[in-house]
Amino acid sequence: MAKRDYYDVLGVSKGASADEIKKAYRGKAKELHPDRNKDNPDAETKFKEANEAYEILKDAEKKAAYDRYGHAAFEGGMGGGGRPGGGFSGGHADFSSAFSDVFDDLFGNFAGGQRGGGNRAARGSDLRYNLRINLEEAFSGLQKTINVPTSIGCTSCNGSGAEGGSEPSSCPTCSGMGKVRAQQGFFTVERTCPTCSGLGQIIKNPCKSCQGAGRVEKDRALSVNIPAGVETGTRIRLAGEGEAGMRGGPSGDLYIFIEVADHKLFQREGTNLFCRVPVSMAKAALGGSIEVPTIDGGRGRVQIPAGSQSGRQMRLRGKGMPALRGSGAGDMFIELAVETPVNLTARQKELLAEFDDLAENNNPETSSFFSSVKNFWDSMKG
Repeated sequence: MAKRDYYDVLGVSKGASADEIKKAYRGKAKELHPDRNKDNPDAETKFKEANEAYEILKDAEKKAAYDRYGHAAFEGGMGGGGRPGGGFSGGHADFSSAFSDVFDDLFGNFAGGQRGGGNRAARGSDLRYNLRINLEEAFSGLQKTINVPTSIGCTSCNGSGAEGGSEPSSCPTCSGMGKVRAQQGFFTVERTCPTCSGLGQIIKNPCKSCQGAGRVEKDRALSVNIPAGVETGTRIRLAGEGEAGMRGGPSGDLYIFIEVADHKLFQREGTNLFCRVPVSMAKAALGGSIEVPTIDGGRGRVQIPAGSQSGRQMRLRGKGMPALRGSGAGDMFIELAVETPVNLTARQKELLAEFDDLAENNNPETSSFFSSVKNFWDSMKG
């Protein structure tokens, strides 16, 4: 049976780049892997075919020979290579080598280690700290001290994990690689070494303070600078302030997530602030000025036009929140809420009734509404 074209096997064009070839092979390997196709007897054959194609096309020299001579480049007629006396191994591709190139992409690392060697000094984990502040603090910015429960480097062993200054020794199981390999069928599986947990080293005399980890648990006080203008969801990164690394490894980072609490007077939308201010019916009708608070603790004066209705907004420019990145500040919007009086005295009721009798043309919205209602009823009768 004639061999299929290697490009057809992987489903790529002849001019495909190395990245495109690798991506195509990764997809084929996932699709055809025998462990995922136990009920398909043809899957293993096709999987080997994809491995063979990738082994040739991933190598620039072999690919060039294949592009020129086809499958004959790797048969006896070409002397086992793409040119006389060529250096290519003839016949069959090294399946385990091809599969190893994308093994980590397909199945990941078993214990978070890296291929080809041990992590003698593992990086510490990143930490998250949720910090709640009020709107006034978000407006002005502040410096705040927080207590973070974390791991720090052990001072007894200087982070090495070994007692008395002794040095860790190479792991005998993995020879310091942090990985062990096992042959499974036609390919090699690489796993984290169970003896050293992927570190590549073992400690025969562990430190009594940290039990060989090179770090200990401790609360740490940190001073954090919160810039003006932060809002809920703002993230502040403190490099190297996370968990200490294993056995002298680098520390992770600390991420502070800001939450700004709701305010009793102001509602925030970006850099703008909104303040709902109740005004009396008489003040809204006659007009006048009112005094309103501002987020900086000051006072602002707003002029209410005569005949203002509920929901009317007035702007105080530059009295909002400062921009976190950039200059300037947002605005503050005053929204009027015209308040209906309650608990009226007999005299007040009398005056309001008299006013209502005289207010024939003073409520244009009311007149317009009931005029529309009358037209609607008339049209229904018709």
